Amino acid sequence: MSEFKWYVVRVISGQEKKVQDRVETELEREGLKDHVNQILVPMEKVVQLKNGKKVTKERNFYPGYIIVQAQLEAEVFYCFKNTNGIVEFLGEGDQPTPLRESEINRILGKVDDLQQKGEEREIPFYTGESVKVIDGPFNGFSGFIDEINEEQKKLKVIVKIFGRNTPVSLNYMQVEKET
Repeated sequence: MSEFKWYVVRVISGQEKKVQDRVETELEREGLKDHVNQILVPMEKVVQLKNGKKVTKERNFYPGYIIVQAQLEAEVFYCFKNTNGIVEFLGEGDQPTPLRESEINRILGKVDDLQQKGEEREIPFYTGESVKVIDGPFNGFSGFIDEINEEQKKLKVIVKIFGRNTPVSLNYMQVEKET
C-alpha cells in the first residue's frame, strides 16, 4: 500500500460540502473508506452586520476546492473522478500532484488559525466612504471614513457635530454603509 498524501481536488464552486458528503458515501459504498484519511473543506467564520444585528456565517476559505488526504491508488482515483461535482485533481492530466509538506502545513496552519481566531470580519469599508453610525453616543449621525485600522478593527469617522467636522473613533460594528 502506498502512503497517505495530500491532494487538492477542484469541485463545483458552492457545492464543496455536498461533494464531500457524496465522496464519503461513494467511498463507503465501494469499500474504499480506509484509503482516505481526511476530506477537508477549509472554512472561516465571518461576522457581518445585517439590519443592525451581528450575524455569524461560515465562508469557504478556498472556494471551488477540497483537500484530501488519501492513498491515491487507481480505484480510489476513479471513485473520486466519477463522483458528481468533482471537476479534477490538481496536477498534470490524469496524474494528480500531491502537495508538498510545507504547502499542507501552511494550509492546515491557516485553517487552525482561523478556527482559533474565531470570528473575523470582512473589511467592507474604504477611506472616503459615507457611513451612518448605528451604535453608541453618535447613533444616527452620518459621516465619512477618514482612516481604517484593520488590526484594531476601528474606523476614524468624521461627523458633523454642531456644524463642525469632528473625528470619532468607532469599531466596524458601530457603522453601516449609507445607501
